[in-house]
Amino acid sequence: MSDPVFVVGDIHGQIDQLDMALESIAQDACAGAPIVFVGDYIDRGPDSQAVLKTLMQGQASGKDWTCLLGNHDDYMVRFLGPTPDLPKDNSRTRWFLPKIGGVETLASYGARVNPSDSNVDIREKAMRAIPQEHVDWLASLPRLYETADHIFAHAGIRPGVPLDQQDPEDLIWIRGDFLDDPRDHGRLVVHGHTAIEMPEHRGNRVNVDGGAGFGRPLYPVLLLGNEAFLLGPFGRTRLDPLPQSDPGVILT
Repeated sequence: MSDPVFVVGDIHGQIDQLDMALESIAQDACAGAPIVFVGDYIDRGPDSQAVLKTLMQGQASGKDWTCLLGNHDDYMVRFLGPTPDLPKDNSRTRWFLPKIGGVETLASYGARVNPSDSNVDIREKAMRAIPQEHVDWLASLPRLYETADHIFAHAGIRPGVPLDQQDPEDLIWIRGDFLDDPRDHGRLVVHGHTAIEMPEHRGNRVNVDGGAGFGRPLYPVLLLGNEAFLLGPFGRTRLDPLPQSDPGVILT
C-alpha cells in the first residue's frame, strides 16, 4: 500500500483557511503523514505574513512539511533580491498590478503602497517591513519534489522532458502545454497554480488549487498512490478522475 501524503494548494494569504485545512488534516485517520504545500503562500489575501510565519514555524518545529516555491512567492524574492529587475519607465512592476496581490502582501506587513510611490519607494518600504528571513526562506524553497508515486510542482512540468532537465520557470509558470497533455507522466503529477472551483483529479495529474486566492475554501487533499481524497468538515470525499474532454472551470 502506498504511503499517504497530504497536499495543500495555493493559500494566497488566507491564514484562516490554512488553519482550517490543517485542522482537517489533523482530524483525518492518516494525520501525521507528510504534508506538501505547492506554493503561492502570499498575495491577494490579507494575511500573507501570518501564512509565512505558520509554515516557517511548522518546519522549524520539526513537522514533516515540504514547501515548494510558487510564482507569487518568486515575485517577492525577485523584488527584494540584490538585483531587482525594475521597469525602466517607472511603471508598476508586475507584482503590484491589480489582482496580482503584492499591495496586499505589503499591507500584511504594515507597509502601505501609495499611488505616487515609485518602484524604488515601494522596494524601500518593503525592505524595512518584511523580515529578511522571510525572503531568504522563500528563496531557499525547491521547485520540484518527488515521492515513489508522485511528482509535485507548483504549476506542473513540461511533458516529455526528464525531470532533471525541466526549466525552473516552467515548474512555477506552465499552464496549457501541461494542462492539455493527456499522456501518462510516469507518476501522478500534483500541482496548483491554475485556480479552479475545487481540487480535481485528471487521471495523469491532480490540481489542488481550488481558488482560495479568490475567496473559495482551501480544501486539502489526501493522496494514496494514484487515488486522491478531498478533506474538509465532511471528512473524506474521493476525487474520481475526470475525462480529459471535460475542460472544467478555470478561475484565472
